[in-house]
Amino acid sequence: MLERLIVWSGRHLTNRQATSIIALLIGVLASLAAFSLHKLIALIQNLLTNDFVADSFNWLYLVFPVVGIWLTMLFIRYVVRDNISHGITRVLYAISTKQSKLKAHNCWTSLVASALTIGFGGSVGAEAPIVLTGSAIGSNLGRLFHMSNRQLMVLVGCGAAAAVAAIYKAPIAGLVFTLEVLMIDMNMASIVPILIATITADVVSYILAGNATMFTFQLDNAWSVERVPATILLGVFCGFVSLYFMRGMTWCESVYAKQKDHPYKKLLLGGVLLSVLIFFFPSLYGEGWNGLGILLSGKTQADWNQVMDGSLFYGHSELLIAYIGFVILTKIVATASTNGAGGCGGTFAPSLFVGGFAGFFFSRLWNMEMLGTYLPEKNFVLLGMAGVMAGVMHAPLTGIFLIAEITGGYQLFVPLLIVAVVSVMVISIFEPHSIYAMRLAREGKLLTHHTDKSILTLMNMDLVIEKNVTKVKPDIRLGKLVNVLSNSDFNYLPVVDDDGHLLGEIDILKIRHIVFRTELYQRYTVAQLMTPVPAFLYNNEPMEKVMKKFDHTNAEALPVVDINNHLIGYISRLRLYSVYRKMVADYSAE
Repeated sequence: MLERLIVWSGRHLTNRQATSIIALLIGVLASLAAFSLHKLIALIQNLLTNDFVADSFNWLYLVFPVVGIWLTMLFIRYVVRDNISHGITRVLYAISTKQSKLKAHNCWTSLVASALTIGFGGSVGAEAPIVLTGSAIGSNLGRLFHMSNRQLMVLVGCGAAAAVAAIYKAPIAGLVFTLEVLMIDMNMASIVPILIATITADVVSYILAGNATMFTFQLDNAWSVERVPATILLGVFCGFVSLYFMRGMTWCESVYAKQKDHPYKKLLLGGVLLSVLIFFFPSLYGEGWNGLGILLSGKTQADWNQVMDGSLFYGHSELLIAYIGFVILTKIVATASTNGAGGCGGTFAPSLFVGGFAGFFFSRLWNMEMLGTYLPEKNFVLLGMAGVMAGVMHAPLTGIFLIAEITGGYQLFVPLLIVAVVSVMVISIFEPHSIYAMRLAREGKLLTHHTDKSILTLMNMDLVIEKNVTKVKPDIRLGKLVNVLSNSDFNYLPVVDDDGHLLGEIDILKIRHIVFRTELYQRYTVAQLMTPVPAFLYNNEPMEKVMKKFDHTNAEALPVVDINNHLIGYISRLRLYSVYRKMVADYSAE
């Protein structure tokens, strides 16, 4: 039946029509996946924390997160048997390489893993797993219907956009997310399917979950011009909070990466640290939406104090601002510890969480110190969410539209714009890439809108190196060298010692004036005729650096050596640029 459908669609539908129909199907499936994930997380959390008291601490906070990460780790190790962490980073790389191939198990495994992690208290977001799920649905449906690489890339973007639209009920944010974060090239051939997917996902989400927005927000104080200076300062503050978020996350991830071969050591370190942090600051439990909801809907000190329920700070209203500050500082550690210990989740939601708390911290401190015009705390919670998320993701439009859509806060569109733009301007001074691109940059896999840089990133030495080169010893005579040259197709002969160390090279063009003078055959040795190499290339050296060495030396060929100066092979300029031009042509093809 399925095969008949595929054959029929190939015969009767244009590529554009087929892509649009598949995009609609992606929207439905992504929405169902997002709804299922939300329900599963809520079910687990309700079962575990339903009996927790608000007026005292809860010892089980020390147990649940470790158990959740342990169960997730077992699921990934024995069921998935594949790396499913950093979902958005994986999708970004798949799209930017224009391969767009994601494994079939990614359609469901991230849902299960993240539900276990977050439901038991892991301080991460559900958006990265659902984006990976939606993208995998798009990738696998596209391959099932034999779509081209270009169409496949669009369908992966449809899945990612639909996932964001579904989980947050934010179709516009889903659209701009693919533009700013995933770097989908927007034209009519791609924007229409993505719109179809996001709108479909949004409609299905409303059918399944009702008409309510993600957060309840009611504007009590309209934005005014008098608050412009404070709004700009909040943008600057959010920029530096974003910097702390990114730098802190990077450092913490590097600590856990050093223990990659010791999974239970990571579990012990990360799980215990996470549990202790949640015990002291219960707002860190799970995605943290309850705490954000309190700050967004609260109007009085008594309302805001609810954010300290279940903590050692309960009943100490004078410590509210200190509690908020500690939560901002520790959320990054909690998120990194969750993933580092073996959990599964994203940094999208944590950036919103940190931003909301940062916005409240800024406005509350401003009002307490009476620094100027009164700043409505709930409004600045909203602005802080947009500011930090925009800074961390280098995506101001995503931050603006997402916050406006999930809260219905369109009345604050202008200050949202100011805070998001200022935050991105500040963070860009220190960090040129988003948190997702940073992870690829650390691995040397960063792809950008710049085609030349992207191609150099995708190239590797195995594509261009010539390992079958004839080597000569320094002590052989010119006569024997001439015989070797007659059997060589390469213009350069590396000179090596008995241990294989590269000493120099013979350039055929530089000795052509003596190769036919037989009277000199016994007079000269290779050691006398060889020349130093213009530059050394090292194994696994980035191709961008290889290109620079060729430009700097103007050499026709350069040797590749290991760290011990043992010759591996040669790379010729002709071969290098030939492969480069071919990859540019393939990369640019529709």
